[in-house]
Amino acid sequence: MLRLLKRVLAVSLLAGCSFSSPIWAAEKILVFVSIAPQKYFVEQIGKDLVDVQVMVEAGTSPHTYEPKPRQMAAISKARLYFAIGVAFEKAWLKRIHASNPGILVVHTDHGIEKLPMIAHHHHGENENHEKAHHDHHHGELDPHIWLSPSLVMVQAQNILSGLQEVDPDHRSAYETNYRAFVADLERLDEELKRLLSGKEGFEFMVFHPAWGYFAEAYGLKQVPVEIEGKDPKPAQLMKLIDLAKEHNIRVVFVQPQFSAKSAKQVAKEIGGQVVFLDPLALNWADNLRQAATKFKEAFK
Repeated sequence: MLRLLKRVLAVSLLAGCSFSSPIWAAEKILVFVSIAPQKYFVEQIGKDLVDVQVMVEAGTSPHTYEPKPRQMAAISKARLYFAIGVAFEKAWLKRIHASNPGILVVHTDHGIEKLPMIAHHHHGENENHEKAHHDHHHGELDPHIWLSPSLVMVQAQNILSGLQEVDPDHRSAYETNYRAFVADLERLDEELKRLLSGKEGFEFMVFHPAWGYFAEAYGLKQVPVEIEGKDPKPAQLMKLIDLAKEHNIRVVFVQPQFSAKSAKQVAKEIGGQVVFLDPLALNWADNLRQAATKFKEAFK
């Protein structure tokens, strides 16, 4: 009977421990990032030493997002914020720093030369131009640097530096994880190159021009339906339809954070289809593989 009581007491103590907060949980570094792919990057380097929270919630756009009050309350306790250069940061980074003066803000886009956002504009018949269309550069720079594995390597270096600065006790662990992550990125880059080999120069049509860095990395060219968040006017839409027919484009890619109305109009007129592609997916590596496969299928 005594032995039985001891066993019951031991089991009870273990069960009690399982309901309390483990000691290691309190040691995690609270980190905020702007978008879900960054969570993937930080967790590859920080592993279980970090607790990563995402500002831009699923189904919303970083171009128009406004943080929730609960997020601003939580961020006042964070040690690190990893910025990436998306639109909402311009207005909110100062407020975030004001709510938490001790937070370290790391710009993960540091050292990356960004591309200008490009809209595909068309000239009227009366205009004296040799080409029927040309690319027009806008003043806005393209923030979608997370869609190129080679550029993620640069971001990873900035993430590593930030984590080591706020948590020097685990400096070597972060370094080891970082090196493993870079090796994964190199393998992924080679895999995507093989997958898209022979497709250099092919054009794909997207509603929102998020895939410029991906296109540059693998020799492709994106043709955007909209630019700066605006739907094309009827005349512009007809020009896009003509362009799609001219270049035998049969797929219009749309991300779930935007309306597919204009894309569906183009797809209907060209006898094609709308395919959804999410540049903000959390399962980043698998998502790029899926994107490459969808692009390759669209070029058949």
